[in-house]
Amino acid sequence: MDEAAPTILLTNDDGIDTTGFRVLYDTLSDVGDVTAVAPDSDKSAVGRAMSSSVSVEEHELGYAVAGTPADCVVAGVEALVPDVDLVVAGCNDGANLGAYVLGRSGTVSAAVEAAFFDVPAIAVSMYIPVREDVTFQSISAEYDAYSEAARATEYLAKHAFGAGVFDHADYLNVNAPMAGGEHGPLKDGERAPIEITEPSTVYQMDAVREGDHVQLHDRIWERMADGDIPDRDGTDRRAVVDGKVSVSPLTAPHTTEHHEALDALAETYPDAW
Repeated sequence: MDEAAPTILLTNDDGIDTTGFRVLYDTLSDVGDVTAVAPDSDKSAVGRAMSSSVSVEEHELGYAVAGTPADCVVAGVEALVPDVDLVVAGCNDGANLGAYVLGRSGTVSAAVEAAFFDVPAIAVSMYIPVREDVTFQSISAEYDAYSEAARATEYLAKHAFGAGVFDHADYLNVNAPMAGGEHGPLKDGERAPIEITEPSTVYQMDAVREGDHVQLHDRIWERMADGDIPDRDGTDRRAVVDGKVSVSPLTAPHTTEHHEALDALAETYPDAW
């Protein structure tokens, strides 16, 4: 790979015309040859859902795909962008934090899909506080709000290969605080440091039945906005709440371990019927 000018496939799950996507496109264009292969509409939280056929239209940034983020990576690597050196997914509107989120996120799933092609990847998300005084849509439309996410992504895209990062990690899950202002943890002009983290294992989903419906709710987001979280130092969620860019080096395949208890069950299985 030519480290000075890598071929970068850029995708996301919010859709090709979102502000965060354009920010990363503009930023990474100073790093290498960027081609967008992204959903033509919002495909958030679809995980690694896969289609058997997708339509593709040319777009000013590359290609708009009527499919999922995983579709975009497969189509891009195999058919649309030859010799991809790096897949970048993002910038997502909202954080992708915690171990339980990894399989749900279309952004992270695009990075996982790339890993199965042996293509290094970076998933990038920006944390937007969920509070009554903050309108999610207004923040996600602000180009400058993504500056910390863009700065960290540019740095990693430039230096991760030379540093040997991808010799050990299949992909990086990057979560950045929104840039300075009254709503984020950073003051105007303040820059966030990078902290190497691991996904938090704290899980606070709950469900409440209301007649014929069950409301599903992740209580951690309100706690994050208040700065009152149960996550320990060194975790992705704690880093972002503290105003740092969280970078979690991850591997894609599920791990397996030898289980003597399962061996015993397998041995007794023939005699169980």
